[in-house]
Amino acid sequence: MSESVKVQPVFDFSSQANVGRMPEWIRQAFGNEDYALTSRSITENALTTVCEEARCPNRGECWSRGTATFMLLGDTCTRACGFCAVKTGRPQTVELDEPERVAKAAYAMGLDYIVLTSVNRDDLDDGGASIFAQTLTALRAKNAQMKLELLTPDFHGCQDQAIEKITTAMSEVAGENFLVWGHNVETVPHLYRRVRKGSSYARSLDLLQAVSNNKSIESKSALMLGLGEKRQEVITALADLRRAGVSRVALGQYLRPSRYHLAVEEYITPEQFNEYEQIAKDIGFSWVKAGPLVRSSYHAED
Repeated sequence: MSESVKVQPVFDFSSQANVGRMPEWIRQAFGNEDYALTSRSITENALTTVCEEARCPNRGECWSRGTATFMLLGDTCTRACGFCAVKTGRPQTVELDEPERVAKAAYAMGLDYIVLTSVNRDDLDDGGASIFAQTLTALRAKNAQMKLELLTPDFHGCQDQAIEKITTAMSEVAGENFLVWGHNVETVPHLYRRVRKGSSYARSLDLLQAVSNNKSIESKSALMLGLGEKRQEVITALADLRRAGVSRVALGQYLRPSRYHLAVEEYITPEQFNEYEQIAKDIGFSWVKAGPLVRSSYHAED
């Protein structure tokens, strides 16, 4: 086994809003030999992870547990959200062998729960849904018992087509597998124009409603807090998600990836997160994760 690997800080907090110093409850994680194994498997199979591209603060913890969220369809997004560290531009051609490479890596790592996500690919006719579907099939071929979770874009302009392709693949790989389809609304409606350019709160809810209509799939979403939202707006967004049939929700603190991204307006306290968690449970969510470093894929296997 290799020696422990220290995960270097991945955020630049040198230029925040006037919210004071970063509170002590926000900490970076450290890695161990499993971190090195995960890193090596990802590198050897030329894969992209949202853990790296989005500069996730939990990378050390998750990789040390042998889990990772694979990001399909390249590392370049067609949108430019103000909170996101993934680069924006013209994406490369789709790599048709990517589904097999992901399945190979997941098998080599001995994963029994895997999360698949992707950049927005508004340049593709189906938004990249076919790659999601093919990856599900490839993973099932490698390990019929693997539990599967997706975190997809909203598939703007091709939502019906994308839903059909992915739900068809999910039905084929279902068996005893646990299936979750997530799509993050990210923030409250009035902040969309500033935070999620090119996206639509209503469109996101439409996708989640369509996913929730399939009773063999659990739907999931997430909110980032600390961007200027009000308490009642958060509660209203949670209620909107439940009305759309969403059963799983994650709430975490927005952390600024660099000085070029949106500033943090507020650090939400652990006590506030506990309150939101209880509110979400009272509204009817069956699975709730809430805390400063919670992300949509954090402890997804729990």
